[in-house]
Amino acid sequence: MADELTGGPVNVGGEPAQPAPGSTGLNTQVNGEAATVSAAAGATGGIAPGNFIDTAIDEELFKFNSDDTPLMQLMLYAKRVKVTSPVIQHYAIDEPRSSVVLQKAVGGKDADSVVLDLAKEDKRLLQPFTTVLVKGVDGYDQSGANTTPGQPLMLFITSKDANTGNPVAMAVNGPKTNTTDDTSTVPAIAAGTTLIILSVAMFETQKEVAPNLIVPTPTEIYAQKRGFNSIVSDYFEAQKKRIPFSKALIAEAQIKDFKTKGNRTLWAGRKSKFTVETDLGLQTIYTTEGVRYQIKRHLDHQGKWTFEELISLMKMIFTGEDVPKAVIALCGKNFLENIQTIDFSKHPEVQIIAKTNPIGWSVTSIHTVFGDLELKLEPTLDRLGWSNSAGIIAYDRIVHYVYSAEHKDSEKIEGHEATRESTVVWDALGLKGSCHIWIDGEAGCVAAGVTTFALWGSAEAPASPVEGKVYILTVDCPGINAKATFGQAWQYKDSKWSEYSGEIYAG
Repeated sequence: MADELTGGPVNVGGEPAQPAPGSTGLNTQVNGEAATVSAAAGATGGIAPGNFIDTAIDEELFKFNSDDTPLMQLMLYAKRVKVTSPVIQHYAIDEPRSSVVLQKAVGGKDADSVVLDLAKEDKRLLQPFTTVLVKGVDGYDQSGANTTPGQPLMLFITSKDANTGNPVAMAVNGPKTNTTDDTSTVPAIAAGTTLIILSVAMFETQKEVAPNLIVPTPTEIYAQKRGFNSIVSDYFEAQKKRIPFSKALIAEAQIKDFKTKGNRTLWAGRKSKFTVETDLGLQTIYTTEGVRYQIKRHLDHQGKWTFEELISLMKMIFTGEDVPKAVIALCGKNFLENIQTIDFSKHPEVQIIAKTNPIGWSVTSIHTVFGDLELKLEPTLDRLGWSNSAGIIAYDRIVHYVYSAEHKDSEKIEGHEATRESTVVWDALGLKGSCHIWIDGEAGCVAAGVTTFALWGSAEAPASPVEGKVYILTVDCPGINAKATFGQAWQYKDSKWSEYSGEIYAG
């Protein structure tokens, strides 16, 4: 349904359509709307074309002091996007939602069909002709008389409720009043049940179904202008010095200082915009948001690692909605020591090798059946007081926004016998997707707007579980739930335990 004046999508009640959240919580899903310019503009407020160009690297700057500033090296290696404003609309890649949760109990008492009560933003995800799997509710055999334990009930969306816009569903493999009935009834389905979204099922002459429009939803990133000056007096340059200083040596020291400070900013800077008084009047300063705060999955872990915990980490990285091709862990010194002292003697199938990665670094790579984890020391984390922590970053999920490319100027200072050389760059680093992980080893990981995980290796439930935290089980844990087994994730939310479904709140 579209608004006649604007062409933008609207809900049943007539208000503008609000995109539903994707798997990471970004509002990108507008099911039931055609992918047209007007529909997309109506849902987003308008999307202007970007100016994307191929990766270009300043080889000299890239190689200089590279081991001391790994995050900056990743930025220079990433896809380079030329932007025309220091305020950047950053589009994170989001995956379609795979499930929704039923808000109220339905079914039972020979119900031929039911209205599925869903959250407002989820209603549009289940369009007519969609099939839905009901987790935790057994289906029935073809006779409709006997349940099929372990084989779930499946629903078929027939229409939309005219009053609420909620989907109306019938059961595909439910109980039958008579074994000869062509259709089945809907058994009781409890509130809080997870509904897995499957594909559409069309009748034999059908050609049309409701379209799905995935609309990018941006977050704002600020590009920060960084630079340094080098001033050398003519007198200093003319002297014969005891220590053979030269412009090259001075410049090398200044570039090193520039890059290391910039690398700390890329990790830990805080996003802000403010105005200052200058000789030319009021002007705006932008500061960029550090990668540490862009990462939306946080894993609490202090001290030594076990083999089981490592495998749980690898599973967390390489399974789920957003799976990267390759990742690197930029590590504080204590974290690197702890993870490399794991006892692998009983696990010859896990390979640890030294190799040169695509960027040209010598790294330690741990190979498991889930994927490879590259480890590299990141001295900046030590300088920031995060020696026990690490950032796991996917090579193919980062972007380097450039508002003003690096440029150098040289000028004589008026009224002085000296020369000023300046270097200026105006850019930002953005993360795409939800696969990046911050491993917090500093004991005290509290971050708003992120999903926090912890590895749990006890049969007893945590004595003081943290509200909203997800506990990844490295052993069976009947203390949490009789069904809580090794490899599962359970979340403590609203003072009760439930198995974690995988969606990540993205702020």
